[in-house]
Amino acid sequence: MGFSIGELSRRTAVKVPTIRYYERIGILPAPRRTEGRQRRYDEDAVARLAFIRHARELRFDLDAICTLLSLQDNPDHSCAQADEIAKARLVEVDKRIAALGALRTELRRMIEECACGRVAECRVIETLADTSHEHGVLARS
Repeated sequence: MGFSIGELSRRTAVKVPTIRYYERIGILPAPRRTEGRQRRYDEDAVARLAFIRHARELRFDLDAICTLLSLQDNPDHSCAQADEIAKARLVEVDKRIAALGALRTELRRMIEECACGRVAECRVIETLADTSHEHGVLARS
């Protein structure tokens, strides 16, 4: 008979509204329904939702996840497209790491230059108040 949406949520650690959303946008197939119109899920739904959750944890966007699911549904096709999606995600991660590195450098510089005296001479406050850096490190991250 299957299990309820609440049980699917417990098994996958995905919230019920998110499950409904995934059904609405088509990345999770609509489940069977009872005569009383209750959703009923099976182990395939658990596996698919676990795949989606893991992909979201890796910060793949929904379009990429949709493509990856389509590829998973056709196991005899080439995995070149999956490789390209993963490579593009890696480029995004590398950019984010570079931005975070620049942020770390800026924060260390602010701290190291701080005289730890009065606020009037505080390098941290002075740096943050400097509007010439409005579109600096933080805007890029």
